[in-house]
Amino acid sequence: MTFKSRLVVPLLLSAILASCASGPDTSVAYVERPAETIYATAFESLDRGQFPLAAAQFDEVERQHPYSEWARRSMLMAAYANYESTNYEEAISDAQRFISLHPGNRNAAYAYYLIAICHFEQIMDVGRDQAATQQAMMALEQVVRRFPESRYATDARLKIDMTRDHLAGKEMSVGRWYLRRGYHLAAINRFQNVLREYGNTSHVPEALHRLVESYVSLGVDEEARQVAAVLGYNFPGSEWYENSYDLLTREGISIDEAIDQADPTFLERAMRRLFG
Repeated sequence: MTFKSRLVVPLLLSAILASCASGPDTSVAYVERPAETIYATAFESLDRGQFPLAAAQFDEVERQHPYSEWARRSMLMAAYANYESTNYEEAISDAQRFISLHPGNRNAAYAYYLIAICHFEQIMDVGRDQAATQQAMMALEQVVRRFPESRYATDARLKIDMTRDHLAGKEMSVGRWYLRRGYHLAAINRFQNVLREYGNTSHVPEALHRLVESYVSLGVDEEARQVAAVLGYNFPGSEWYENSYDLLTREGISIDEAIDQADPTFLERAMRRLFG
């Protein structure tokens, strides 16, 4: 599974471009022409959805007129065209080159955002290596840090939440694997990491329940009771609390009393210990 999204504002285009099948031939013969002529041709290819060809044509602008204003524009347009053709490596390279050559340009924010989106759309399912997820997180955070008031930062913040949830899901997947095989201490470390590093994600209720399961398996009843109390206090109507309640009841561990007698100080202390 990958996260696929379209850019909020596709560079300086005034309308959303139609997506058409790209032609097989993306080579551009060297014919010396004015920069604006090559740029216009590339833009027409982009408008027709011929993204690989458009990227090659925008590159040609820079090749023939490397120090012109048209070359600067073409560099970022080539990055966008490569992004549309899912040639993420080239898109990132083009955007990074734009940033290194024009760090103060008003479109630098877009270049940073484009890099982040390229990484974000390569996020794989939780069963795979999460290197791309970590790269996406760092790139998205850089957009927010450098351009906090920009329209790109608004979208980046949403995607950061999705990325954090994904990383938490990876931790949960590994933790479940350990739990199924009886490696309870290793499982506990993973579930605790979810609470401490990703405590505002959707995986928190299950992580608490899995901790209850792990502690019960180890025979650490008091720890199981305390975690279940935190789960019941914060997520009283969740299926995970019901599962923990049923598990503790079957094991003869009283949970009702623990919750009824749990004063705010106890709960605060327990949550601080769990969530760090």
